[in-house]
Order: sequence, then C-alpha cells, then structure tokens
Amino acid sequence: MSSLIGLNPVREALRAKLLLDRVLIAKGAGGPRIQEIVDLCRQAHIPIRFEPRATLDKICNGQAHQAVIAFGTPAKYAGLENIGGAQLLVVLDGVEDPHNLGAIVRTANAAGAEAVIIPERRAAPVTETVAKAAAGALAHTPVVRVGNITRTLEDLKEKGYWIYGLDERGTELHTDVEYTTPTAFVFGGEGKGLHELVKKHCDVLVRIPMAGAIASLNVSVAAGVVLFEWRRRHPALLA
Repeated sequence: MSSLIGLNPVREALRAKLLLDRVLIAKGAGGPRIQEIVDLCRQAHIPIRFEPRATLDKICNGQAHQAVIAFGTPAKYAGLENIGGAQLLVVLDGVEDPHNLGAIVRTANAAGAEAVIIPERRAAPVTETVAKAAAGALAHTPVVRVGNITRTLEDLKEKGYWIYGLDERGTELHTDVEYTTPTAFVFGGEGKGLHELVKKHCDVLVRIPMAGAIASLNVSVAAGVVLFEWRRRHPALLA
C-alpha cells in the first residue's frame, strides 16, 4: 500500500475520488485546508485517524507531511490507449530524479498537457516523492509507462503528432517554432539530454536561448519554459 504525504497531494487525490484506505491527521492540526480534507473524507466515507504528530513524523521518515498522510492503492500507470485525442503530451527520455519527475507532472498539468510518458527502464518511477513534488497533479494528469521511447514516438507520429525535442544544440529557438498540433514535447534526462536515437525521431529540435554562462536549465524548469510558450501560442485550447 502506498502513501500520499502533504496537504495538496491528499486533497487532490480526494477531489479526484481516488481510492484511499484511510487518512491520518496530526492531533491539534487545524485550519481551513485541514477542514477541507476532513470534509472530503467524510463525503467519501474514508476513515480518518487523528494521531500524535510524532507518529506521522516516524511514518514519513523525516519528510515534511504538513500534518496529513493518506494510504491507498499503489499508483497505477495509464496506457497510451487512454489518452486519445490529447493535443499536448510530454515525453521524458530518462529523467531519473523523482523531484524533477514530480515537478514536470505538476508543470504539465498547469500548462494543459493531457499526459506524461516515461520509459520503464533507466527512469524514475512514480513514488511517494514524485507524488509530493507533483503537489496533487498526479490525480489529474496520467503518467504512461512504456517499454521503448523511440517506438512510442513512432506510434505518436502515426497518430498525427508532431514531435519537438528540447536540445541545447537545437537548430530552432523555442520562441520561433510554429508548433503544430497535436504536439508531443520530448525532454532528456539530467546531464545527458536526449539520446541520439530519440533525437532522430524528433521532427524538430528546439533550444532555449541562454544569456548566462550556464549552457542549460534544469529539465523541470526547461519544461516549464517550453510548455508555457506552447500554451501562449494556443489560447483557443485553454480549458
């Protein structure tokens, strides 16, 4: 059984009506956000237990829990067949840091992406750390786990997607590209970037212009820059 730690992940899981076994709240904790979680639990008939804060500290092993922990079924991955009709997808080529994965899922949700696609190997899986970094976005943005990224890009092309890879040596600035929909953005792993074979499966390689001495941004920050440029170009697709 997996756990969700923190106010936002638990609240969004409850709002999305995910299956939760029980919710722990630290004794003495209060405020409108705690009360909202209590109300949502009662509406969904999910048991609430009020425990000493030290108990929650021990369960979280030092992580900041904000007085709330939920337990439920392990995270389930969506399938490609579940994201038909998506106009914006995020594909990750070997992102191994769970904090980056969670941050990208959160950013993808905010920008309107319908799903995040990750490989089965040499990449961070969905964990409690990812869920916390995503701040509840996992309840709304499915993560698809695939066996092979290049084969998945081929499948997406057959379905009409244009594939844009982010690469510091890309030939096009991210602000100059006319993004064609449906769109899939591919972001590489920390320090390594896109694999060569993945680059060859991209229709366009784009780069973010850098003014300082550092050649590239953290992958989660770069994803935010590019995804919100896409969002700015497609206001009619705003929810």
